Amino acid sequence: MKVVELRGFGLENLAVAERPAPKPGIGQVLLKMRAWSLNYRDLMVVKGQYNPKLKFPFVPLSDGVGEVAEVGAGVTRVKPGQRVAGTFMQGWIAGDLTEAKAKTGLGGGPEGVLAEQVVLDADGVTTVPEHLTDEEAATLPCAALTAWNALVTHGNVTAGDTVLVQGTGGVSLFALQFARLHGAKVIATSSSDQKLERVKSLGAAEGINYKQEPEWGEKARTLSGLGVDHVVEVGGAGTLAQSLRGVRVGGTISLIGVLSGVGQANPLPILMKQVRLQGIFVGSREMFEAMNRAVALHRLRPVVDRVFGFSEIRPALEHMQQGAHFGKICLRWT
Repeated sequence: MKVVELRGFGLENLAVAERPAPKPGIGQVLLKMRAWSLNYRDLMVVKGQYNPKLKFPFVPLSDGVGEVAEVGAGVTRVKPGQRVAGTFMQGWIAGDLTEAKAKTGLGGGPEGVLAEQVVLDADGVTTVPEHLTDEEAATLPCAALTAWNALVTHGNVTAGDTVLVQGTGGVSLFALQFARLHGAKVIATSSSDQKLERVKSLGAAEGINYKQEPEWGEKARTLSGLGVDHVVEVGGAGTLAQSLRGVRVGGTISLIGVLSGVGQANPLPILMKQVRLQGIFVGSREMFEAMNRAVALHRLRPVVDRVFGFSEIRPALEHMQQGAHFGKICLRWT
């Protein structure tokens, strides 16, 4: 079968290779993969910025969807012919995140799913909404679930809340969609007026061009009255100061990414405004299943920017690196 291997850090070290087809063992399932989606974490993995101790050759990517081709002994959760996605953390079924569960994230320590066929634990897969295309379904395991965990599971977003999302990547657009689904008002930031018009077409009430408004936190505070209830923070240290300026007293900031890099941030506003700063690391299978029920009920459709072929992983990651995408970048089996 065909796989994509990372043979050393760097985009130039990605190559399509042949490996023996796997067989499912006790409690496992064999998936014939159909589509995959990229996350910024995947780019960090390939460039050596996520886990410098990776053993090569290494199969990347955490997110994909496929058809159950075969089940091992004792498997009753799924059956051949069903379309499923692997959970981001194979060991996080329910309950709180633990150190052991965090180490089971696909494509970061354990090998990922960018292969023609993949074997996963039966407990580590879940069916996906029928109305979605394969590419749309492949966007759910990491970006969608991260946004759901931030706003719904931990954030308890409700009608009348104001939510601020940063940029137009996968997590931010899912956060916009889930916030609107729960009746919240959304303020979005971007460096592109064209992208801001697109997020407004998805339901954002206000847009802030952060290049034109460097003090966008104050602008968000003005637009929301006393400050926003919930900030979906994907920038990290480089944007946290503005998020703290824009959030209301007693509000919540969900810390999800570090797209602007790492560094120092003044913790005093967290104390003075009694801000809840909540780290979010994707979510459990239980959360995934709850999210999928909502996606199916409301027939929500993920925003897909562009679809590449299976072997086009390098140009797909280069497209992500350029930062011009709007929504999720996907791959499909060809």
